[in-house]
Amino acid sequence: MATGWWLDGTLPAQAQLMPGVMAEPQQTSTRQPPFSTRVGQVSYQIRPVADYDIQGLVVSLHHADAWWDWIHAASKDHLNVVDICVVWGANAQSGAYQKMSFSNGQFVCYASTRDADAWQPAYIRALSNNHLLSDTPHILKQLRNVKVGDQIRLQGQLVEYAHNAGFAFTRGTSTSRDDTGNGACETIFVRDIQVLRKAPAWPRLLLWLGMGLVATGVLLWMGTPHRPRE
Repeated sequence: MATGWWLDGTLPAQAQLMPGVMAEPQQTSTRQPPFSTRVGQVSYQIRPVADYDIQGLVVSLHHADAWWDWIHAASKDHLNVVDICVVWGANAQSGAYQKMSFSNGQFVCYASTRDADAWQPAYIRALSNNHLLSDTPHILKQLRNVKVGDQIRLQGQLVEYAHNAGFAFTRGTSTSRDDTGNGACETIFVRDIQVLRKAPAWPRLLLWLGMGLVATGVLLWMGTPHRPRE
């Protein structure tokens, strides 16, 4: 169980990455007009600003319905279901991500490393946190099933969105791969998601097997007849 927990989410080696992950995201002008949708009894107004197509390796993620995520609940943001942090382009080509550690907060992807070579601007640039939006059940299911270590392709639009459910709420999007800090995340209304190559499943299976064996051992121990000492 401990081994499965420790190895779950291990990132694949550079040689195991798909060719598309080595490429830059594609951003083009969009013909998609503004539209509205209703999720969680809240009506959202959405303004597409560009068509977007990104392939990347998932290095960290955050589900908006996590028990400790209070910001999404407080802001009535039910449209942003998951944040996915991915590396692509130069970072993937060089394997710099293998020398880095990643984690996600409620709206932010954090990266750190002790290797100065991995902290080059070209590699940091090829890392992005993506706020993913959808109102389509099968896409929502796919987004929630993405795991760290998966290689994925996301297609849709970079969007700005807002609601007036008791207060004015709005969120924008980055339209550049060269910005950093607050506002540098891409907000994507996802039209299609593909898992190009899944993360290895054996660490997760090992974890569940270990948990099952522990549970079985506890039940057998509790069911063992009492033997009084002589």
